[in-house]
Amino acid sequence: MSIAKPWIASYPPETAPSLEYPRVPLTHFLEEAAAEFPERHALYFMGKRLTYRELLTMSYQFANALIKRGVKKGDRVAIMLPNCPQAVISYYGALFAGATVVMTNPLYTERELIHQLHDSGAETIIALDLLYKRVTSVKHSTPLKRLIITSIGDFLPLLKSWIYPFVQRRQGQNPQVVYGGEVEAFLSVLKESAAKPVVPDVDPENDLALLQYTGGTTGVAKGVMLTHKNLIANAIQCRAVLYKCERGKERILGVLPLFHVYGMTTVMNQGISIAAELVLVPKFNVKEILSLIDKTKPTLFPGAPTMYIGLINHPDLGRYDLKSIEACVSGSAPLPVEVQNRFEELTGGKLVEGYGLTEASPVTHSNPVWGKRVNGSIGLPWPDTDCRVVDPATGEALPQGEIGELAVKGPQVMRGYWNRPEETAAVLQDGWLLTGDMAYMDEQGYFYIVDRKKDMIIAGGFNIYPREVEEVLFEHPAIQEAAVIGVPDPYRGETVKAYVVFKPGQQIGDSELDEHCRKRLAAYKIPRFYEVREELPKTMVGKVLRRQLQEEEKARHHREEQEKTS
Repeated sequence: MSIAKPWIASYPPETAPSLEYPRVPLTHFLEEAAAEFPERHALYFMGKRLTYRELLTMSYQFANALIKRGVKKGDRVAIMLPNCPQAVISYYGALFAGATVVMTNPLYTERELIHQLHDSGAETIIALDLLYKRVTSVKHSTPLKRLIITSIGDFLPLLKSWIYPFVQRRQGQNPQVVYGGEVEAFLSVLKESAAKPVVPDVDPENDLALLQYTGGTTGVAKGVMLTHKNLIANAIQCRAVLYKCERGKERILGVLPLFHVYGMTTVMNQGISIAAELVLVPKFNVKEILSLIDKTKPTLFPGAPTMYIGLINHPDLGRYDLKSIEACVSGSAPLPVEVQNRFEELTGGKLVEGYGLTEASPVTHSNPVWGKRVNGSIGLPWPDTDCRVVDPATGEALPQGEIGELAVKGPQVMRGYWNRPEETAAVLQDGWLLTGDMAYMDEQGYFYIVDRKKDMIIAGGFNIYPREVEEVLFEHPAIQEAAVIGVPDPYRGETVKAYVVFKPGQQIGDSELDEHCRKRLAAYKIPRFYEVREELPKTMVGKVLRRQLQEEEKARHHREEQEKTS
């Protein structure tokens, strides 16, 4: 069946609907940037800068170190680091060695860590000294054989690196790392290794560059198999959409964690592919980010709505210059229109909403950064990305304007889930990836996410999409953040509960919220309950964890039922 692609007519003339993808390993981007811009700064970290030549040299050294320690093609190497130079060096070093990278969230509990390391079969891990105790405690329950430990202080400017151990001790963070045997120091491993170039024996189309774990917000985390080609393709698609970016001249604010595929693609892979300088930020702190933007003048700032919300609501905002920012693509959660407009006023740059999922490396859609954007839409499919909306029950393609499950197809779509053929078959059909998101397409090819299939609330037979209710709550000037879930209701089956975070100094009652919603929503969609929170539970990239709110609600409901019967 031929699929009409109305979105191509909506593309800016500068973005081609189909692109060329070189058959090269992902490491090619770094070698190319270092050859063309050897003295250009590649990384900025807390005042320390590394050039592209230094980054490539260290990546070669790390690759040689891994090979010497027995890492072979296809072996999995886990990296458990925040945004810091070691994360980038380890990533490219492992890829040069022919290994498959397993990015590991530093916030993982022991249970989550055991699952990921056991499932992936990783025998080597590069971790922060602050995580040493946690990693060693799970070692005997996993295939881990070798630990390479680093400290934030390893890549600080000289004075800061001297002071860092004292700061650690003052904060009660004095990790007792026992080196020797299977535990080695990152800097020692690097320094003792040859800097000779390593040519990875890689088939870009079939060999895995990455096992990226996903599903933590919906169940047991699954390893998404992403090839070198998948990641190369998504970086090149990103370049085509950000067509005004100039090679060797951009500076990217790396606030999104690199251990999440969104940050990995939009900050690191895309950034290095255009020889940009990556400003690495290990932890998101609003005041520090404002100061960093003012000081380092980044031109690109990929982020999540919560980051932009935090910046525009900070009381000291007026003291900082944000005018260097030219483009931002927001992902991981819906972008409220008010946030978009205010951020653009402050920076003079463009902030647009995009969409993706780990299984697609991750980006599949965004609004044109410098073309026609549609508020409330995730925008147009990226070049070479096919999309359709299908009936969730039959899999049949639905006509334009009808709501169904979004399916995508393109060079960035995963090979499947690691060692999970049944789960792969459930979401990957004839190359089409079923996203689990309910969506529709308008006549110009712009797509709109209505909500997660799993998050849909069915109240008295009516389908209610939490995102729609959240958007309405966001429109109230007192509300900074909102999340909506379905809670049990004896009469309707489920009903709507809203969690709200007020802006500093603002506070309103349920009746005013009710009145606000009543003007904008059908009666059956209006929240029956409101709960005020100081903050909402979120993932590292700012996606609200509705599942955690649902679990809290279930636990509360269970306690109440027990109290009634006791």
